[in-house]
Amino acid sequence: MLAAVIVNVGQAKTDLSKLLARVEAGEAVEIARDGVPVARLVRIEPTASGARFLAARGSLAGRISIGDNFEFTDDEIDQLLDEPT
Repeated sequence: MLAAVIVNVGQAKTDLSKLLARVEAGEAVEIARDGVPVARLVRIEPTASGARFLAARGSLAGRISIGDNFEFTDDEIDQLLDEPT
């Protein structure tokens, strides 16, 4: 990995799209507050399951919707996904 580029919070807000392009190219970006790094942006390598999810999501676009009465909480959904099938 290349050495991290350090930017302040204000610059990160202004140039987020450009910084993300640099991250996608393999650079790390550190965001600093008052000259002290507090966060690091790094590229996430896609996983096989993530790629399958994105492909499935794209193929279902416009074919499904979530009703206004959908009442599951994030915790309930996580529990359902964690249970063995």
